[in-house]
Amino acid sequence: MDLITKFLGFDPKTMKMRTELIAGATTFLTMSYILAVNPSILSSTGMDKGALFTATALAAAISTLLLAFMAKLPFAQAPSMGLNAFFAYTLCQAMGYTWQQSLAIMLIEGVVFILITFFNVRELILDSIPKNLRYAISAGIGMFIAFIGLKNAGIIVAKEGTFVGLGAFTHESILGIIAILLSGILMARNVKGSLFYGIIATTLIGIPLGVTILPEGWLPVSAPQDIRPTLCQFDFTDLLNIKTLLVVFSLLIVNIFDTIGTLVGLSEKTGIVQADGTIPRVKEAMMSDAIGTTCGAMLGSSTITTYIESASGIAEGGRSGVTSAFVGLLFLLSLFLSPIFLLIPSAATSGALVLVGVLMLDSVKKLDLNDVSEAFPAFITMITMVLCYSIADGICLGMLSYVILKMCVGRWRDLNVTLVVLGILFVINFIVS
Repeated sequence: MDLITKFLGFDPKTMKMRTELIAGATTFLTMSYILAVNPSILSSTGMDKGALFTATALAAAISTLLLAFMAKLPFAQAPSMGLNAFFAYTLCQAMGYTWQQSLAIMLIEGVVFILITFFNVRELILDSIPKNLRYAISAGIGMFIAFIGLKNAGIIVAKEGTFVGLGAFTHESILGIIAILLSGILMARNVKGSLFYGIIATTLIGIPLGVTILPEGWLPVSAPQDIRPTLCQFDFTDLLNIKTLLVVFSLLIVNIFDTIGTLVGLSEKTGIVQADGTIPRVKEAMMSDAIGTTCGAMLGSSTITTYIESASGIAEGGRSGVTSAFVGLLFLLSLFLSPIFLLIPSAATSGALVLVGVLMLDSVKKLDLNDVSEAFPAFITMITMVLCYSIADGICLGMLSYVILKMCVGRWRDLNVTLVVLGILFVINFIVS
């Protein structure tokens, strides 16, 4: 036991095991909504919901346990709330890829992410993207996720005259409104695991409303769901084109920025950031993310990322890999509780989606809005993600508008070779697509 805790970075002189375990349980409760939300989103592509639950739990467990032993940090990882939407609504619905092809793209991205992490190429990519666009990408994804939550609950629907509008007050939309308000109230009152409790409460409320359907002979515990319908179901046909290249690049950009931003923020909360701004074992944390993404694609899930909800466990005193290892073990335990999570209707998860959007909007306050040549591309990035219903289109249009604006106002020094090349690739992509 002492040897294991040593590998997890646990120091008995400055840390308490009970505190680390409580911190792990808190983090799990705060982010466990992903066990309900991820299968709900990805199953819209035609994937088996039961297999998706197992894939989600296993991918989260594997990546978080890797992070615990490799990086020894009290953080947790699971399928990204932005990139699962990218998988389902952009790749499969907007761009026409099958879910098998999309899994193949996720696998490619995971392998490339491992390589660029190992060879430190991520610094080159990060340095090429302006800070303002990085913040805009995060905020745009947040608004996109919130829009999906409103749509899934039937609160926002398609309208012929105005494209979108407020939907009718059906039992499903009423449940969605309750989910959003309840999640917001719980989070405002600083309730640990507010998103999780919001989902559970609205699922129960959905029973008398007829939205939550209890099958005959329902039991809360069962053997793990069969993962074979999604396990290694890759289709690499018709992927050798510039469109796929740009998709992989978009995934890498979002994943890199999401992970880096989260790691920096969480590391500040733990107090491990060095005087020069470096973060100990950040490369190992990035590597566990990359390996987790690759494993997740093999299992049948979308891209893995570090969760900002880890801050709840850090607030409880988590400081070592013991915290993250316990989170990983709890994800493994959840495999036997699949009937509970699979019972949850889409409307009940709308609160979590909207509140995650609220949390991701935090990056807006970091935007430089005084310079129009900076503010305009950031605005284009955010609004087109929602209006085009595509994270990739938002990133492409935002970066392209940045290059064009800087060139037209004579501010060449704000550009770099990588950005200009990307701008050309984006133009080619829009022409050929």
